[in-house]
Amino acid sequence: MRIAALLFATCLAVAPAVARADEATPIGIGLEGFAYPYPVYFLGLTRDGERQRLAYMDVPAAGTPNGRTALLLHGRNFPSSYWQPVIQALTKAGYRVVVPDQLGFGKSSKPVRPFSFDVMAAETVALLDALGLPRVDVVAHSMGGMLAVRIARNAPARVNSLVLEAPIGLEDYRFSVPPVSDETLLRLEGDATADSYRNQLMTNYALSLPASAIEPFVSLRERVKGSGEYPRWLQSFINSYQIIWGQPVVHEIPLLPIPTLFVMGENDHNAPGKPFAPQELRAGMGQNAAHARALAARMPNGRAEVIPGVGHLVHMEATDRFNATMLEFLNGH
Repeated sequence: MRIAALLFATCLAVAPAVARADEATPIGIGLEGFAYPYPVYFLGLTRDGERQRLAYMDVPAAGTPNGRTALLLHGRNFPSSYWQPVIQALTKAGYRVVVPDQLGFGKSSKPVRPFSFDVMAAETVALLDALGLPRVDVVAHSMGGMLAVRIARNAPARVNSLVLEAPIGLEDYRFSVPPVSDETLLRLEGDATADSYRNQLMTNYALSLPASAIEPFVSLRERVKGSGEYPRWLQSFINSYQIIWGQPVVHEIPLLPIPTLFVMGENDHNAPGKPFAPQELRAGMGQNAAHARALAARMPNGRAEVIPGVGHLVHMEATDRFNATMLEFLNGH
């Protein structure tokens, strides 16, 4: 698949700040009307012959610049705005921070054809090229961890070091979960209510946070349902499940030569597709802290830190601990 990075005249135009709308008000699938903590820019891309816009934040160092840039890669269920406390810690420490919404997520366009981690990696590298960034440190959460591995494998010269926060993909889900059709996924995701989605996040992610802390994400998903383009959003969202299931990276993680730090929540047993697995296989899925330790031991330069008492959203559940661990690692490389 050919990726053409087209820098439109608007690709470096700042999205105007928009006041927060009422929580019950429908919102567009580009999250128009939902404010991000920093200015949003757009990079023009072409995927599958269709013009797309990749949204990103580009935040300069708040103190004395150290000459380094951190690239933050979000998870599947969250817009990149949830990185705000990490952005603040990195910029205070002298890092420039680039934070994209991958196509299909947040304020970026929503492609509807099948996704590919290789294509997403190429699009992320195209963003680095457009910003003149030859080499970055990568901090990635959940699904972003799978993408980070693909970037490090496909463009190793671009990645200085890698922090994987509660990454998924530490096992090959195909060994436990049968294929699930798009039609089934569309029905299940389309039937999700605010209550069921809130419960899914709190329980699947074993969060130590109060439910109120994730309410903005629950509200945002509900408001998107009011968009006339909601079917497109829904198709794009289930496409991301299919790559998580069908394009594993676990077999390549031990091959990464770059310094890599896993930061895991002790209580995190998230495993995409677990409800579809046979009952006898479910209990063995999602042993994420153990998987991270085992993989780190097989890597030339890997290390795993497990934070007790927290689940899948480590940087929100244990913000100070996560930031300190991340910075100690990054500053050491």
